[in-house]
Amino acid sequence: MKRSRTTRNLGRLVIVCAALFTLAALSSARTASTSVNIVNNSGKELRNLYLAHANDDDWSGNQLGSSTIPSGQSYTLSNVACDQSQVKLIGENLDGCFYYTVISCGGNATWTITADAPADCGS
Repeated sequence: MKRSRTTRNLGRLVIVCAALFTLAALSSARTASTSVNIVNNSGKELRNLYLAHANDDDWSGNQLGSSTIPSGQSYTLSNVACDQSQVKLIGENLDGCFYYTVISCGGNATWTITADAPADCGS
């Protein structure tokens, strides 16, 4: 009797450990890290940079902090955590106009904002 109880407990322990290992592997596979080089050729200084899920408007806080991206310069945003396969970037210039792009997660990307890029200025 003692042997079968020990065997059952050992079997339960193995199942719990396998489940925990599987959950840990799945959660780490869902979170990718991406670096984005933002090249500002828009003719306007960018004052804010936000992140959001690709199909939502759940914007993050300003990723630039107190920095800006002057026209003709670039900025690298490192270690962007993605919990989906894509992430939306939103850049705001000094006039309050917004530029949008969606990038794939899991590698390095470059977003070049040109002078003829469509800007959402609220009108």
